[in-house]
Amino acid sequence: MSLPHQFIVAGIGTEIGKTVVSAVLTEAVQADYWKPVQAGGLDDSDTDAVRRLISNPHSRFHLEAYRLTQPMSPHAAAAADGVTIRLDAFRLPQTSNALVIELAGGLMVPLNDQDLNIDLVAQLGLPVVLVSRNYLGSINHTLLSVAVCQSRSIPIAGLVFNGPTVPTTESLILKYTQLPCLGRVGQEATITTDVISQYAQQFR
Repeated sequence: MSLPHQFIVAGIGTEIGKTVVSAVLTEAVQADYWKPVQAGGLDDSDTDAVRRLISNPHSRFHLEAYRLTQPMSPHAAAAADGVTIRLDAFRLPQTSNALVIELAGGLMVPLNDQDLNIDLVAQLGLPVVLVSRNYLGSINHTLLSVAVCQSRSIPIAGLVFNGPTVPTTESLILKYTQLPCLGRVGQEATITTDVISQYAQQFR
């Protein structure tokens, strides 16, 4: 596996498995983890979930820039809380360690009335690891996500496939995009530190 020192984990949609993949990648390279926007689930956030799943002693977990109470699109969750998400409020955490950044939702999810997740990606200036999950329509969603990154000259380090494997789907995506497959995470009944550790070893 060849990964940049710091990168952004983006999904082709919602419920794609970004958090599990982020945990695997964080463990694989013993990186720090940062989720810039958490919408809903503040009692058990994605940061909390990744922290529970990591067993190496080097990873650090950085505070979210926005912690929103409602499990909604960031722009709607912010409006419900009476705040406005501002791109200039995001600053990369200061660390010399590798860094995994997990987006809230897909690349075209709105942060406010003007800015989308992809605008945040462009501002942070880091490459993307794109998480795809096989379902009817996933080829379209994956190729669209790749195309929108390419339209903004955002580098894509590679793809991670999460969930049940569909070889015909994955081979078409890889052939069409010419992107490397960084690894696969299968469908697991439960996600534990041992499961994450096993996948991290495979990704290494």
